[in-house]
Amino acid sequence: MKYPIGIQSFSQIREEGYVYVDKTALIHQLVTTGAIYFLSRPRRFGKSLLVSTLKHYFLGHKELFKGLAIESLETEWAERPVFHIDFNANNFTDAGSLEQKLNGYISAWEEKYGASPYWTTLGDRFAHVLHQARLQSGRRCVVLVDEYDKPILDVLDLGIKTRIGENEWNLDDWHREVLKGFYSVFKAADDDLQFVFLTGVTKFSQVSVFSGFNQPMDISLDARYESLCGITQAELEQYFAEPVETMAGRYGYSREKMLAELKRQYDGYHFSYGLTDIYNPFSLLNAFAQQDLRDYWFGSATPTYLVRLLSRTKDNLDTLTGRYYEPREFVDYRADVEKPLPMIYQSGYLTIKDYDREFRTFLLDFPNNEVKNGFVSLVASNYLQTEQEMGSWVRDLVIAMRKGETGRICELFTSFLADIPYSMRRKEDEHERERYFHYTFYLIFRLVSVYTVYSEKQLAGGRVDCIVETPAYVYIFEFKLDGTAEEALRQIEEKGYATPYAADSRKLFKIGSSFSSKTGTIEEWEVR
Repeated sequence: MKYPIGIQSFSQIREEGYVYVDKTALIHQLVTTGAIYFLSRPRRFGKSLLVSTLKHYFLGHKELFKGLAIESLETEWAERPVFHIDFNANNFTDAGSLEQKLNGYISAWEEKYGASPYWTTLGDRFAHVLHQARLQSGRRCVVLVDEYDKPILDVLDLGIKTRIGENEWNLDDWHREVLKGFYSVFKAADDDLQFVFLTGVTKFSQVSVFSGFNQPMDISLDARYESLCGITQAELEQYFAEPVETMAGRYGYSREKMLAELKRQYDGYHFSYGLTDIYNPFSLLNAFAQQDLRDYWFGSATPTYLVRLLSRTKDNLDTLTGRYYEPREFVDYRADVEKPLPMIYQSGYLTIKDYDREFRTFLLDFPNNEVKNGFVSLVASNYLQTEQEMGSWVRDLVIAMRKGETGRICELFTSFLADIPYSMRRKEDEHERERYFHYTFYLIFRLVSVYTVYSEKQLAGGRVDCIVETPAYVYIFEFKLDGTAEEALRQIEEKGYATPYAADSRKLFKIGSSFSSKTGTIEEWEVR
């Protein structure tokens, strides 16, 4: 089986025999029921392949669709003028790079359809080309824009300046103005347009980019098109039965066990209240090709713009994850408001995990182990700036917990915390000391994902700091800021944190510890 890893061309996939998960029934529904669409999906989720498929459909390349669902649905296969704009391959951190990219596209189209001697702006020139294409072909045009937001994301929050005439602009603000003016052509060109489709990672505030033309239908949270990108459970079992069996043999798993491991590692995305499970296609295809469960998607790029936003906001992961939100709180992103949640969600590091129909709110959390491990490690490294290598420390801690070595666990916590620079842990305000203390331990325990971990778990008697369950042991942790280990143990007993494990056959450790805000590490550690 040939896996189209890194291949975004529909024609290449079809002509060279790569596996293709058939989305064409949904594509036919899309093109026959609307005209202007916007779709937000995380990077490497198949947006470019979707755009390429639409391009060949509108060019009337019927032969590429032989054997697919759309073959029996489409009867016309009319060829239309297609204008494909792809921002993927460019870096837009240099002033003028966006204008140069757009000018290159328009100049090429003017050579084909003719330039106007009157119009000079990018938007007006594009409008002229669209009109000429309709007149010359006798059919209305199609515009496909892939990763419309990359020119903004590339420079977001970097503080890069550019001078336009007499005025100085932030480059991200200027790029929004350029795109706003360019897209405004769609409003005046209605008579020349049949279909417009824009994809991106983020949906920026409508007043900043999309205000210049008729608002697109945003299908990012539309249950009808939830599986338009990505791979569903049914598609996984239909198209990839062979590599699943091969991989199961390699790992010594049953088929059912292998499917469960794939789901835990790569599944968990939901893009509407329908809660259809969607697998990350990039990771899944890489796992099948290499027959190995690894962190492919997260390792393929670093979300530096998110790290920049998180470093400036007062919102921490512990306050963002595991909560219900109204759509307006995580769908629209406004670049002048330091709220990272919409960017985290739309970039794929959080996803919908549940829907409350009564309040029409969505629960957001990490989609799967791959994303949780990678993103928490990245945030922890940036926030704590410890000198220890995060991955090896987590492995050592997991091994110690596997063996029930509470003394070793204490050593690992103490050394890790001691390596955090004083500048990071120095907090003058009592509230900030408390916040740093809780967030530090939240990040540490979210890193330990091999086992079942409950951080800040609500029990009948109160909220326990952390419970870690392994096959042989259960650890109940309670930490006190500038307190004593005895106080922590007393709270475990008085609040009955161990009661749910009274009939459990595993060995139970109650661990009380004190954390010093002065030294930034463990002061006392007692185990029962």
